[in-house]
Amino acid sequence: MASFPSSWPCGVVLALLCSLFLLGLASSNVYIVYMGERHTDEPNLLEDSHHQILSDILGSKESAKESILYSYKHGFSGFAAVLSQSQAKLIADVPEVVHVVPNRILNLHTTRSWDFLQVKPQIVDGILSEGHSGLGTIIGVMDTGIWPESESFKDDGMGKFPSRWKGICQEGNRFNRSHCNRKIIGARWYIKGYEAEFGKLSPSDGIEFLSPRDAVGHGTHTSSTASGAEVKNANFRGLAQGIARGGAPSSWLAIYKVCWATGGCSSADILAAFDDAIFDGVDIISASLGSPPPLSTYVDDALAIGSFHAVARGISVVCSAGNTGPYPQTVINTAPWVMTVAASTIDRDFPAVITQGNNQTVVGQSFYTGRGLNKFHPIVYGADIAATNIDGTSAGSCDLETLNATLARGKVILCFQSRWQRSAVIASKSVLEINGAGVIFAQFPTKDVSCPWSFPCVQVDFEAGTSLLTYMAASRKPVVKFSFSKTVIGQQLAPEIAYFSSRGPSSLSPSVLKPDIAAPGVDILASWSPASSYKLLNSPQTKASPFNFKLDSGTSMACPHISGIVALLKGIHPKWSPAAIKSALVTTGKKT
Repeated sequence: MASFPSSWPCGVVLALLCSLFLLGLASSNVYIVYMGERHTDEPNLLEDSHHQILSDILGSKESAKESILYSYKHGFSGFAAVLSQSQAKLIADVPEVVHVVPNRILNLHTTRSWDFLQVKPQIVDGILSEGHSGLGTIIGVMDTGIWPESESFKDDGMGKFPSRWKGICQEGNRFNRSHCNRKIIGARWYIKGYEAEFGKLSPSDGIEFLSPRDAVGHGTHTSSTASGAEVKNANFRGLAQGIARGGAPSSWLAIYKVCWATGGCSSADILAAFDDAIFDGVDIISASLGSPPPLSTYVDDALAIGSFHAVARGISVVCSAGNTGPYPQTVINTAPWVMTVAASTIDRDFPAVITQGNNQTVVGQSFYTGRGLNKFHPIVYGADIAATNIDGTSAGSCDLETLNATLARGKVILCFQSRWQRSAVIASKSVLEINGAGVIFAQFPTKDVSCPWSFPCVQVDFEAGTSLLTYMAASRKPVVKFSFSKTVIGQQLAPEIAYFSSRGPSSLSPSVLKPDIAAPGVDILASWSPASSYKLLNSPQTKASPFNFKLDSGTSMACPHISGIVALLKGIHPKWSPAAIKSALVTTGKKT
């Protein structure tokens, strides 16, 4: 589960977070009326019964038609509607109703990773070969949509979709039926629940597309990780170069856009997507999204409800575990019937060398490959150039508006992560705004790179940061320069659970072991939406030109790895149930 793109301007991110927080405090306008299993195989009869219940409560069929957003009628029975709290209470007393749930807004939670997992075509008796690359399986991805022009979704060599497929290619803003092909065999988008809470979303500002088209990049990344075709010379600004492919490249993709660039995914929309996915005929549902603790009971959790009915119909559901680690009891999506995926590292890193004026070096990690690196710049500690009336702790972590612009201009700023300011992105934004030359961000040891790619930023551990402070104290005019970041494979010990990956046990059901499994989720290269490039952090050193691949981290990236492997297993054992597939995965080990 990844949040907003790590290199969005901090002011935009903070504004969105604040608005979402304030909206979250208000009582929900939308309620989900859950009625359990269908009592008829006639969807129209179910829909009529839903309208009748609403008409009885609201007083007229016209009011019911205006109120209802979705009628869930394929995988289960229920509906979502705009209601007052008193109306929701009245509906809860209707005998056919199991439960009434307020709408909630959930959050979004490669070239090397599949080879690292030994899922590669060169192994004759390996799972990729024996599973026929996922041939015959359909992976449904619930996310921010898809960028259909990406090379990862070309349909060369793909067969016609199966006769059992009932899905559609739903048109919209910059997306028509021609954007579906023999790879992307279905695409739908859901916004009624989101707009009922937050108001109409306009595509005219260029932030979003009212269609299955992905404006964020997250959905394109997860879809290509699970099922992308082979793409040669894939890279992110020269890093991680190689052949990119998904885990099950011969599987079909069905896209369900339930999350939006302005932040969040409505549970009413998610439940509608589950209902359609069950009807359409997917084999696997991959959902890299969720809500942080406190966890709702399963009957109050739209994702748990939808996944329950999907699994009951033989569809494996794979979900991300959340990104609020390393603390215990933070794992989410803990329903026993879903596969909950933690994030782990792979044996690839991106070292960048910091050379001091005395020719001593310190090694960190960075994604920056732009201009202005290979020359010495003065270095200063953030706490030593605090702005007027700012304490040293805030300036030492390079929080926003804490540094003296005159003293920072043209210098590299050394920043130390603090309890209150933990983000290399915020430190970079702070230094960029006052025309600093670059950032060295000292933090707890971690293998995922959190520095933005578009500004000179090197991430080091506290030991390296402290050695730089020692050098600065001993030198009259301390200076440093950065080397270009490069890609190194095989030197980093892996796998290990990522620092950010949420840990168990489940705070809702402690006796159910969660997460179920871990998969690569740190600095994963996969396809991206070029549209999101225009929203990323710009700097004088680099232009934010569109790119088609991006490195990203999160349990969101781990989840589609397992979705791809499930597709391969279904290719080998098409009659296995979701429980059998889950059991095979979590009880299989590998000798090293």
